[in-house]
Amino acid sequence: MKDQNEIIAELKGLVSIVNDGKEGYKEAAEKVKSMELKAMFMEFSMERSTYEDDLKSHILQHGGQSSNEEGGFLGTLHRTWIDIKGAISKSEDSAILNTIITGEKAAIAKYDEVLKDFETHEDHYALLMRQREGIDNTLTKIEELAMEYDED
Repeated sequence: MKDQNEIIAELKGLVSIVNDGKEGYKEAAEKVKSMELKAMFMEFSMERSTYEDDLKSHILQHGGQSSNEEGGFLGTLHRTWIDIKGAISKSEDSAILNTIITGEKAAIAKYDEVLKDFETHEDHYALLMRQREGIDNTLTKIEELAMEYDED
């Protein structure tokens, strides 16, 4: 079983992941042409902000602190949101959607990695599962939209 510092480090890694998603969605919302996508991306950004706040609360409950407001090394390492800048420079909605898919898959993989050790995260397992499912639902919506935009 992991010690408290390891648990806090894993939760901070998730804070980085959701923060990167929050910032990625904000940036994407500014660049897409579709008003539907703009609204959806802002909604997803706000959802990630809520996830971030919830994770920070759990970190505090475990005696840690997370002041991460800009994403982090772990988030950058485990996601490809950074690649969204390349897609955004093209200003093609379909390219942005496809880049987001990669980022969301990486976020889910990180959640799965943390959740595989149930005993370590027993007291906040429900929160992490709810967030993971939320990201998975978002991924499904983005994949459906990407197929529509790829057809155009």
